[in-house]
Amino acid sequence: MINVYLDDLRPCPKGFVLAKNIEECIVLLQESNVNILSLDFDLGWNEPTGYDLTKMMVEKKCYAKEIYLHTSDSNGRMKMYQLLYQHKPDDVVLHNGPMPYELLEQYM
Repeated sequence: MINVYLDDLRPCPKGFVLAKNIEECIVLLQESNVNILSLDFDLGWNEPTGYDLTKMMVEKKCYAKEIYLHTSDSNGRMKMYQLLYQHKPDDVVLHNGPMPYELLEQYM
């Protein structure tokens, strides 16, 4: 089981695998058992966004056990949250914000 951190700029927390774009992230979701997934919205100029990833996750029915939205883009966060909330399976835990420090400490 792995934890995945999707971001093009921020450093990846210890205990997580970094995905710098949605293509890398979707491969990890499809080929690995993902425990925690933390998503950014803005992934670079003219690049697909975290919202594009959430659309792919819904389409492919491919989820992590727990999902956090660490983006600083409040509109992007709300779009991702609303889409995931409407379509995620009942056993997937969705958080409308970043991982708490206490959780990150467990992987340090």
